[in-house]
Amino acid sequence: MKKRIGFIGLGIMGAPMVRNLLKNGKEVTVFDLNQASVDALAKDGANPAASGKEVAAASEVVITMLPKGVHVRSAVFGENGIMEGAREGLVIIDMSSVTPVESKEFAELAAKKGVYFLDAPVSGGEPKAIDGTLSIMVGGNKDVFESVKDVLSDMGQDIVLVGESGCGATAKLANQIIVNLNIAAVSEALVLASKAGIDVEKMYQAIRGGLAGSTVMDAKIPMILDRNFKAGGRIDINMKDITNVMNTAHDLAVPLPLSAQLLEIFHSLKADGKEALDHASIVQHYEKLANVEVSRKEQ
Repeated sequence: MKKRIGFIGLGIMGAPMVRNLLKNGKEVTVFDLNQASVDALAKDGANPAASGKEVAAASEVVITMLPKGVHVRSAVFGENGIMEGAREGLVIIDMSSVTPVESKEFAELAAKKGVYFLDAPVSGGEPKAIDGTLSIMVGGNKDVFESVKDVLSDMGQDIVLVGESGCGATAKLANQIIVNLNIAAVSEALVLASKAGIDVEKMYQAIRGGLAGSTVMDAKIPMILDRNFKAGGRIDINMKDITNVMNTAHDLAVPLPLSAQLLEIFHSLKADGKEALDHASIVQHYEKLANVEVSRKEQ
């Protein structure tokens, strides 16, 4: 029997994730505050809903993909939210990026009403959301995880149960440190090379096969050279994630000096009006400091 899925949050990531669920034969009921997003997916075969409550009533599994913990709280526990339409045994998979503390709290609150809650944030950005190859890090009960792994497999490729509730959210924070500091390191190197006058594209080809090579480098250097900062991972969303990193680190008495500097870079970019750009635009912070622009050499 076809598993009935609900999905709340149809933005840059959520919409292509829903399309992959539909493509893999799932029946999907969708809701978003942006009605145009709901209508677009209805044309692709999703069932539109007027509220989270309505989504839950029609579903065995409900996925949330929302910007912040406050939005997840409202969608799940607020008026006309998921819990108002939930039956005992419903599984909520929160694929948003929230703090581990929030994830644990949401799981405990849901459990009081017989509802299961998994934190399952993702990595890979819009391109991997589109092609269904997201990395998914999950926190929660093992049996519940196994019961919905087929659903997660429709959207992702590397799907790992990291541990109990909150562990998926913690893994996501670690992921965001590595990704964004990698972009910052790439940016510093590109600005140095540009200022020195060498062909940055040839330098990239020379080093990408060595130890410096990375998925981040291969994803972001072409964007930077093309001056294409259309968001796959927005500055403001990543700034929120690194804020969560620092808050969690402070709670655990873990000093993170590089992440702290990165957060200030994000604030600088936001103040400069770049909050809606891709986080590849971290390079623009360094370009401004060095008074240089990274670009291809004219042939």
